[in-house]
Amino acid sequence: MLLAVGLQLPFLGELVALLGAGTAIAYLCYRLRLEPVVGFLLAGVLVGPGGIGLVQNETLIGRMAEIGVILLLFSIGVEFSLEKLARLSRLVVGGGLLQVSVTTAVVALLLHTIGVAWPVAIFTGILVALSSTALVMGLLAERGETGSAAGQASLAILIFQDLAAVGLVLLVPIMGGAEGSFTEVVLTLLKALLIIGIVLVLARLLIPRLLDYVARTYRHELFLLTVVTLCFGTAFVTGLFGISLALGAFLAGLVVSESPYAEHTLSEILPLRTVFNALFFMSVGMLLDVRYVLANPVLVLGIALLVVVLKALVTGGSVLALGYGPRVASIAGLGLAQIGEFSFVLERMGREVGLQPLGHPDGDALFIAAAVLLMLATPLLLPAGHWLGSWLEARWPVRLPANLTAEEPEPSLENHLILVGYGRDGQHLAWMLRPLQLPMLVIDLDPHRVLEAREAGLPALLGDASRRLILEAAGIRKAKALVVLIDDRAAAERLVRLAHYLNPTLRIIARAGLLRDVDTLREAGADLVVPEELETPLRLFSHVLDAYGLPAREVAAEIQVLRADNYQAFRQPDQVQHVLSALSQDQLHTREVVVHPGAPAVGRTLAELALRPRYGITVLAAYRDNRFIPSPGGDFQIRPGDRLVLVGPAQAFVACSSLFRTPLTARHARQLGLSAQETAEMEKILPATLPSRPSNADPGFRSSGKADAPGGDKRG
Repeated sequence: MLLAVGLQLPFLGELVALLGAGTAIAYLCYRLRLEPVVGFLLAGVLVGPGGIGLVQNETLIGRMAEIGVILLLFSIGVEFSLEKLARLSRLVVGGGLLQVSVTTAVVALLLHTIGVAWPVAIFTGILVALSSTALVMGLLAERGETGSAAGQASLAILIFQDLAAVGLVLLVPIMGGAEGSFTEVVLTLLKALLIIGIVLVLARLLIPRLLDYVARTYRHELFLLTVVTLCFGTAFVTGLFGISLALGAFLAGLVVSESPYAEHTLSEILPLRTVFNALFFMSVGMLLDVRYVLANPVLVLGIALLVVVLKALVTGGSVLALGYGPRVASIAGLGLAQIGEFSFVLERMGREVGLQPLGHPDGDALFIAAAVLLMLATPLLLPAGHWLGSWLEARWPVRLPANLTAEEPEPSLENHLILVGYGRDGQHLAWMLRPLQLPMLVIDLDPHRVLEAREAGLPALLGDASRRLILEAAGIRKAKALVVLIDDRAAAERLVRLAHYLNPTLRIIARAGLLRDVDTLREAGADLVVPEELETPLRLFSHVLDAYGLPAREVAAEIQVLRADNYQAFRQPDQVQHVLSALSQDQLHTREVVVHPGAPAVGRTLAELALRPRYGITVLAAYRDNRFIPSPGGDFQIRPGDRLVLVGPAQAFVACSSLFRTPLTARHARQLGLSAQETAEMEKILPATLPSRPSNADPGFRSSGKADAPGGDKRG
């Protein structure tokens, strides 16, 4: 309504400023080979209240940031599965509980020794113990390490922290002196676990069926709306019972991961997640008070360094205690060494009940400054964990137990063919290639076709192949060839362009509906484009030439000329040098006739038919059961299915046509739509009569009984 009357949205200018700064700084980070997260955080610092102050509406940005966290956790759940989560249950409970409890205890003990009261000390320990799920999992996803041993260990601990956050929400008011008891916290946790179980069971029964119905509509926008509704709907339901919204979204993603639509779901929601996740990190950057950091640089940096060392040691030690090696412990330890986004929520709750972080007058500003600086440092700490882990592993090698090794990767295809579109042409191509045992993978948007491909023994993905995530899941970087058989012109161009970018050595063969699409797909990166509107005429062209008796070698060469340079002959026909010579009179007068059952010629010999003396037609050859018979004699008896090679003038073929025409039955007349009168008239005009038997003196036959053939011509 505001837009209709020419008024602007009150927050639009701030949102544009924030997104513009985020885009510019993220691009600069890209050029400097830094993580985009760093750019988003710096953008928030720059335009926020602590910077130049372009954005003041922190509440709005914060709400959008929460959406980003929900979408991130949903996508992480889609990439995971219930089976993987069950395998991590020991690490979730053991490692997560050890990390949170030890970190909280150590921080609380250190603060209490310098005079901080126990409630405030424990409260600060809780804030330090939590890590950023959005930041860590986002970085691991960008590095492709969510399935590694370090990625699984990090995710397991983060899952426990999200579960623990349910109870911490109730525990903070109790520590601040509000009403409540420890028993209530335990009961709330038990209730949360029960609700989580109910949500998982119901979602697992309903969500796969719902996605199946929606996917069959083949509408991207409908599928996206359904996925977003599932994500936020599940988060909303769990939130009604006091459970973290992010955890609810993660559970919804877990359920989707069990369906055949996991890759498709992830590819559709990824652009949304990117936008809102960027807003999350920019909103965190907005919390930083730059003036306070400049006034107290030593204190802020000292607190941040202390948190990094403490959390790296405790988290790494927790992972080591469960049997992992030093490499995994180092990556997880330094990767989780920052302070999480949920700590900001708890800090605000504590402030309302009189809990000040660190027991310092400026505790809130100091805590936020240290937390933001640690988030800025995390993209650097994660690679440092890899380096430190490799260094430690080289000196203290550890053989991991079988149940603690990294996730076993599924056997990946190499040098394979990716077939996009499993319609009629795709199925025929796959069938023809099957004897070669060529490694092949199918991508299609139709659930039925994906199911058909899997039933045929082919690995198949359901999704839009023009999305990078789907191509990556199909192993595009290791593929040898790509065949594009989809009718959507725009999607085909995007797919070819993206595939060529991801794998420049890939051989790309595409089908185009029209000739004008050939150049577009070629410019996009296709090596060969087959226009559908020309291939059918070319096949007909070759059969026509074959019908006129042109040598097969000349026909093949002519087809090659027409196909050369991406069908250039059809665009500039005057400049094409054809290889065909003009048809000779013999080629024009030669015909092949297939004898059908019921024709008057069936059962008669060539002598009885008297084709040469009666009609002036010579039998050059015959084909029977794939056997070539040159110059058959007069005693050659015609059978159904025989193919006769005849030469003669056109009028002669008109005269003898009744010999090879099957009788016009009543059923055939009905099929042709002929009335009784029309049928009778046709029988008079086209009689199916036989000539009388010729005598031996007939000049059309030699005494040997062989049919006369001109000049030894043996062509068939």
